Amino acid sequence: MPLDPDVQDQLRRVLASLEQLLPKPVARIDWSRCHAANWKRHSLAGYLEPVPSVEGAELSDLLGIDEQKRIVEGNTLQFLAGYPANNVLLWGKRGTGKSSLVRALLRAHSDQGLRIIQVDKDDLVSLPAIIDEIRDQPYRFLLFSDDVSFEVGESSYKMLKSALDGSVYALPDNALIYVTSNRRHLIPEFDIDNLGAMRVNNEIHHGETLEEKASLSGRFGIWVGFHAFSQEEYVAVARQWAERLSRKAGIPLEWTAQAEDEAIDWAHRKNDRSGRIAYQFASQWVGENLLRQRG
Repeated sequence: MPLDPDVQDQLRRVLASLEQLLPKPVARIDWSRCHAANWKRHSLAGYLEPVPSVEGAELSDLLGIDEQKRIVEGNTLQFLAGYPANNVLLWGKRGTGKSSLVRALLRAHSDQGLRIIQVDKDDLVSLPAIIDEIRDQPYRFLLFSDDVSFEVGESSYKMLKSALDGSVYALPDNALIYVTSNRRHLIPEFDIDNLGAMRVNNEIHHGETLEEKASLSGRFGIWVGFHAFSQEEYVAVARQWAERLSRKAGIPLEWTAQAEDEAIDWAHRKNDRSGRIAYQFASQWVGENLLRQRG
């Protein structure tokens, strides 16, 4: 018996609405060609979106963070070799090279099978689905979440904690989690958090609130701190960048006492001494001087 035309119209409208909710069909990623992907969460599911190329610095371009590079690259090489390795929390001030270091690792070691999947903080609830996508792949994946900060009780907070614990959603052998944050414990800390602290047998026992806030970061095997440079370190990095950029342009420039003073003034105006600020100054200084020479 044919359906009533009004019923057919209603069904078409319902199907059209459902199509908008469903994710578009996406081809499975060929990881032999694709080195990085973003996880895109949809209303009902999610999918991996390939990143055609990964821009960023080389490891040798990351100046002033030699110890941080040594620790994180060493852990990554252990992972690539199939040896025990740790999940990593890179924390500290903005512009100090945390996310640049992770991307530089991919550029350096993709030929050894390293791959990266970037996951936004709010999409960490999808970790089980992401893990299912890569579990049987013959590559080594860093599940990378950049600039993370939580409130206690968020769904993503709970999922990340569970994945790091391995209690419910254990990571496969071919995956690690690398996270960057401005906060050492990934969660805002307040003076009131210490009100529950007690002294027992001359030892300080922190309150439950502070213990809970430290419990997530404590699940990362490696913490790597990134801090503002001293003035001497900042000037040295600015000088290195200036020399590199001018050589690249084919017209090496002489670094002078005036250049150093200008670099310090630049940092004062930015109220920051980080690798990013040093690079920005060097770009400006080199560009201005080369343009002046040409004129």
